[in-house]
Amino acid sequence: MGATCADGTVGPNYVSLVVNDEGFAGRYAASLTASTGLAARLEPVTRPSGFLQRDLPGFRVRVVSSYLADVMRQYVGGDAHHMRQGFPRVVLRDLDSFNGFLDGYADGDGYRIKRWQARAIASANVPFLAELAVVIGARFTPVTSGKVSHLIVSDRWERRGTFVPETHPVHLIESQAATVREVLPRTATGAKPFTLHRYRLEPHPSFLVSGHVVRAAG
Repeated sequence: MGATCADGTVGPNYVSLVVNDEGFAGRYAASLTASTGLAARLEPVTRPSGFLQRDLPGFRVRVVSSYLADVMRQYVGGDAHHMRQGFPRVVLRDLDSFNGFLDGYADGDGYRIKRWQARAIASANVPFLAELAVVIGARFTPVTSGKVSHLIVSDRWERRGTFVPETHPVHLIESQAATVREVLPRTATGAKPFTLHRYRLEPHPSFLVSGHVVRAAG
């Protein structure tokens, strides 16, 4: 969740992450597979750099799943765009879950501060950082010029005692798994024979096939 919120892209039916660090991309792929059961593969890509005015090598992890994309949008309030996403309070389930989120987010949009034991997280999404600051008990002063703001995360933030566990639904709201009770083959006739599969859906006229939402035709 942390890496996706910082550097990921949530499309209509996929979730992807493109970064320069192969090791970070590999850890993201492993975590994604472990948490969702979906196959997440690492592939080399190139992407343009506006600063250097040339293409740079990178690594992409992409998983095609409408369910995963929808649940990620649910976690961040419906809009997964970096400038509009909300803080995913689902990560407040316990301290381990939150620390995992914090590590992933800081790896994507943060950096280590050398002069003291802390990390800085940079983002132009002020409401996101403000909500995160309350969780870790940190002071946060946003930049009013519309540029990137910074939140300092101390390595000893847990000693402040500001973390309060919360329970939120982790499954996609208004969706449920369907059980296949019977599959009967039916061969169509014609000049070009093909196999037709027909489904009767009760009580809900939709289901998932490899992460894609499929609806029954009229």
